[in-house]
Order: sequence, then structure tokens, then C-alpha cells
Amino acid sequence: MEGGAGLYNPRTVEEVFRDFKGRRAAIVKALTSDVGEFYQQCDPEKENLCLYGLPNEQWEVNLPAEEVPPELPEPALGINFARDGLSEKEWLSLVAIHSDTWLLSVSFYFGSRFAFDKADRKRLFDMINGVPTIFEVVTGNMKKQTKEKSSSANRNGNLSKSDSKVRSSDGKTLKAMQANTEEDGSEEEDDEEDEHGETLCGACGDGDGTGTDDFWICCDVCEVWFHGKCVKITPARAEHIKQYKCPACSNKRARP
Repeated sequence: MEGGAGLYNPRTVEEVFRDFKGRRAAIVKALTSDVGEFYQQCDPEKENLCLYGLPNEQWEVNLPAEEVPPELPEPALGINFARDGLSEKEWLSLVAIHSDTWLLSVSFYFGSRFAFDKADRKRLFDMINGVPTIFEVVTGNMKKQTKEKSSSANRNGNLSKSDSKVRSSDGKTLKAMQANTEEDGSEEEDDEEDEHGETLCGACGDGDGTGTDDFWICCDVCEVWFHGKCVKITPARAEHIKQYKCPACSNKRARP
């Protein structure tokens, strides 16, 4: 499997984490917005197949690597065989769990290969642990965690956000969020930010500090926040949506 191996060898904690985020974003895409195509590619009649997330945020379903041992740890083998024996939700959850395990193994493979010391390994784990798992995104189990972070961010002046709500005639509410670029140098507020963390996008895993004036939107089903650009929703389009469902919630209906 040529694409399963990294296109480069990240050597620092930051580079390994960037590699992790790229692969994670790819798999999240496969299991949410691209789930129809992913489902079709996992034909149980085919040989053992694996889901690969690549550092460039692209995913592919392919046969495992032929070389033994492989250049990188391999993802779960034969995900296609379980497709028709489970409900779609159960199957996607299973793939998500194995994908989370694979991402950790790849990251710490690089850590071992390039001799990360105890401090670097802990820093890498803390960075990874600050991002929702694929399982949490796919199943919506990050709801409670995200709500707690949103509440903390609202109390934190250094991460203040304004919530704009567009109400329709039937009373339904669409929540959109616009990042506020005002900064406060207060040490007390900086301490609060360190304690509570920042709101993370359910798609890319990035937080509030990734850019200025970012448009955010909240799923009305799982209540997870997303960058508008990550779910292809613009502020103008959001004004006309009565109830927004994220890609994961939109694809939760079991296939007949």
C-alpha cells in the first residue's frame, strides 16, 4: 500500500502532530461527509481492505502493505467484512475506534523512531489528547465535552464569542458563531484559558486561535461546533437554514 506510508518522515513533536491531524482529518471526512463513497468502496466481496488516512487530508480504501514488516504501522485489516453484519452506525463506530488506535500507533512510531524523550512523548500525547477522537466525532459523544468548553470560552474574556441566532417563523433556531479578535492581556484570564482550553472544531480539530474572524456553526442535533469552511457553510447560506445537521448527524440513518 504505497499511500499508507508517510510521504515524509516528521522528526519533531510539532511535525508529528501535524501528520496526525492530517491523517485524522482524512478519516473523519471518510466517515462523515464522504461516508456514501466510503461505504461503497468497502465491498465485503473484495479482499481484506484497510482505511488509510494520509497526511495531506486525503483518504483511501486499499489492500494492506505487502512488505513485512511494513514501513508504518498498518490500520485494521478487513473492515469491509463487517460492513453488512452490523448496522451502519455500529460499523462506522467500529472503524472509528480502530482508526483512533492506528493514528496513535503511527504518531508514537515516529516518536520512537526519532528518539523522543519522556518530555517530548508527554507533550505529543497532550497535543493529541486535546483533539476529539474520531469515535467522538462520528458518534456525537463529544457533545458534553464541547458544551463544557463552550461555556468556559464564553466566561473567558480572552476567548469571548458572540452567538448570533437566526430564528424562523416556526421558532426553530440556527446557531452560528463568529470569532471575536479582541485580546486581553490579563494574567487572570490567561490562567482561565489554560484551565478550560478552547472550543475545538468537530471536523478539523482546530480551535479558536487558528485565524481571525472565523465563522462557526453549531449542529442542532449533537451541539458540536464546526468551522463554516470545514462543513462548507457560509454565513449567507446559514441565514436560510432552519435546522443545521452536521455531516455525521446527517448520515446516521441506517441503510436499509
